[in-house]
Amino acid sequence: MTENTAKYDCDVLVIGLGPAGARAAEAAAKSGTRVIALDRKRVAGAPIQCAEFIPTMLGQELAGLDAVTRQRIRAMETYIEAQPRDRTENFPGRMIDREAFDRRLVEDAVVAGADCRFGVKVAEIAGDGTVLLSDGMRLSAPVLVGADGPRSKVGAAVGRPNTEIVETRQVTVPLLRDHDATDIFLSEDLPGGYGWLFPRGEVANVGAGIMPEARATLKDVLDELVEELCAQGRVGPDVLAYTGGAIPVGGRLHSYSRLGETIVLLCGDACGLANPVTGGGIAAAVISGELVGEAASAWLDGDTDSLEELENELSAIFDPALNRALARRKALMTSMAAGKTISGDFRRGWIAYAEYWDDNAKTVEGNAA
Repeated sequence: MTENTAKYDCDVLVIGLGPAGARAAEAAAKSGTRVIALDRKRVAGAPIQCAEFIPTMLGQELAGLDAVTRQRIRAMETYIEAQPRDRTENFPGRMIDREAFDRRLVEDAVVAGADCRFGVKVAEIAGDGTVLLSDGMRLSAPVLVGADGPRSKVGAAVGRPNTEIVETRQVTVPLLRDHDATDIFLSEDLPGGYGWLFPRGEVANVGAGIMPEARATLKDVLDELVEELCAQGRVGPDVLAYTGGAIPVGGRLHSYSRLGETIVLLCGDACGLANPVTGGGIAAAVISGELVGEAASAWLDGDTDSLEELENELSAIFDPALNRALARRKALMTSMAAGKTISGDFRRGWIAYAEYWDDNAKTVEGNAA
């Protein structure tokens, strides 16, 4: 470890115990690093602020996902305005119990030796990296990890806030028909976002995301979507749960900075790793959290190259997909702002269509959405 670590409360202080923070805490603690991890929630994963879908590839990073899986997903069905659905096979994934998922990751961090504390709110982050808690306690560490979501206080403290977000709202309702796909609803009524129905056994998560400037319409748009799905006999009207939150859609932020002598590392949504088109961010949180925890331990052990190597690895893993998504999102938003959105714009802007992946594809006029 670096010299004078005894003057600190711990070696690595993690803010946020979602998937990114829990994985960072576990990875750092495995090497014998003294880790304290804090979260403002009273228990891991609750309240849920998530559509609860994870891609199949996450199974390569985490074992034992069957225990938190509530339904397997085979395909994606996309609806552009009032057009018939487009079903895309081979879009596999899992609908999970997000609370159980987060709880398990925190348990892994505790087993590794991390001191995980819930119901703890950060009041301020000082210019030297010291964290002031709402109860007046102060904590400091040579490495501070920001895993505290899209409106990260850690990111703001180092001048790296997420400047572009989507506001979301979601309800859980009874699912009246068995369904094996995630449903996506693309519409000019949802600028900057989309609507969704994600089946989860006997219930479904139905939600919508929208750019902040249009947030006043979000409740009405979601209510209309639920009403339409009820009219189709797909879901029931009883609302079993509400949730919502922000998703960063501006792309990846630089992963490391300094506050005085304190190294500051960002991961997950705090690092802007959610996909700007789909909003998906759980897999990125898990992967980036582990890399950040490992880099923190390596730096504390004297590996001065570990932080630059972290930045390079995050860039290699995430930038190709994020940059494509940013370009597609920008193009679609431009056509929406001009009031000239057509079906081809939506197709080029959504991952289920070949046009999204074809850098040479051109939007074809016609087929008005």
